[in-house]
Amino acid sequence: MCILVRYHLLPSSLVLLTLLLASTMGCIQSISCKPRIRRENIVVYEVSASIDQCPTVIEENSPIVLRYKTPYFRASAGIVMPPVPRNETWVVGWIQACTQMEFYNNYGDIGMSSWELPELREGRVKAISDSDGVSYPWYGNTTETVTLTGPTSKPSHLTVSMNDNFYPSVTWAVPISNSNTPMLSHITRDQSFITWLVAINSVTKERIVLQTVRWRMRVDIAVDPDMPLGSRASLVDRPHQEQPHILNYQEPIPPNALGRPNANDAQVLMWRPRRGAPLVVIPPK
Repeated sequence: MCILVRYHLLPSSLVLLTLLLASTMGCIQSISCKPRIRRENIVVYEVSASIDQCPTVIEENSPIVLRYKTPYFRASAGIVMPPVPRNETWVVGWIQACTQMEFYNNYGDIGMSSWELPELREGRVKAISDSDGVSYPWYGNTTETVTLTGPTSKPSHLTVSMNDNFYPSVTWAVPISNSNTPMLSHITRDQSFITWLVAINSVTKERIVLQTVRWRMRVDIAVDPDMPLGSRASLVDRPHQEQPHILNYQEPIPPNALGRPNANDAQVLMWRPRRGAPLVVIPPK
């Protein structure tokens, strides 16, 4: 009765607030009331995605292979996760998949070698995981992810970051030949990726996509095999890469982006001669 009298003495807005607080406290203290982590309860801030504003670097140090190193793609984000309930574990981090790849090494009039993702090239899948091959589905497991194990009593402030670039070797000579004569004449590479910022419940496997980034890396190198080592190759076309796009909507994650095989294990090195049948040089792992 005393409580009812006090409510009558309070403004109606304060009464409503008091009731709401009492209801919330009752939910927190009740064993049967288990709070859920939802997208609207997760705060994402300071999302950045960029490609370093520097040209691809060509290395001609070896008489066997040419190497090139592209600028880095970099992504980072701050996240505020709500309290995690007891018996739940959430992982927040970056997942990446390759959605398109053209990678051709031309050897004059003889033919070309090409790194290919057969399932992607033939349209059987929309994306291939670009995980490190160990931390599926995550791109990596150092700065790329943070794990929260409940119960936690207050919001958690997290930062996750990742980077990626190309640093391959391409043989000067035809890869299926016993000759060491330099024949490489051109390198073309065009590869596209989707990178997702995701929160995953490790127990229920529930996934919440927080941010989606699309980016692309292109390489175009002209080679004169008749020139001396150290002065054969040069960049063609653009010195800088197109910057990534942070989308204002979230794209779903295709199933092949979440598990084995990753792009490194799924790719095949083909030799495609100007005349004759193609040959598998390096099969998928």
